[in-house]
Amino acid sequence: MARLILLNGAPGTGKSTLAKRYVDDHPLALALDIDTVRAMLGRWIDRPVESGLAARAVAIEMARAHLLAGHDVIVPQYLGRVDFADQLDRLSRAVAVPFIEVALLTDAADAVARFARRSEVAETSSHRNAAELQQLDGGFAAVADAVARVEDVIAQRPGTHVIRSVDGEIDVTYQKLLAWLDR
Repeated sequence: MARLILLNGAPGTGKSTLAKRYVDDHPLALALDIDTVRAMLGRWIDRPVESGLAARAVAIEMARAHLLAGHDVIVPQYLGRVDFADQLDRLSRAVAVPFIEVALLTDAADAVARFARRSEVAETSSHRNAAELQQLDGGFAAVADAVARVEDVIAQRPGTHVIRSVDGEIDVTYQKLLAWLDR
């Protein structure tokens, strides 16, 4: 049975890397990166809030189609509010698939250090776009704040499974994710 998986976490905690690993190991699973969808919108950076909401609406419909086709969808997305998690939850119920929420947690100093390092050597357009967007949103202070906001979302969504994201231990983190998903 198809599953809808949300990977929440502050920027730089490994969400996209884990989602990529997951789809590499699961044929026809979809890593639905909202930042990639947003980057497909014309001049998205001029209207970051509006483009983010539009990207989420498009992503919901993409997820719906893929789940109805019988395939997993994994959404690596930083959520500092519950709105989009609620939308994904409603979608999973509408298409009768399990909704699995996972949050990757680290402390604020680690998140800032990881995000800074990733931004310096941004290898993907998503990482470059994230760095640009983060600058508009308050820089590294916003990354530190994101950790607390993820914790707030977890408190409001008690079904969320928490995995500690340790810098340099992506294999261990991935195994923990798989163990949780396979229970």
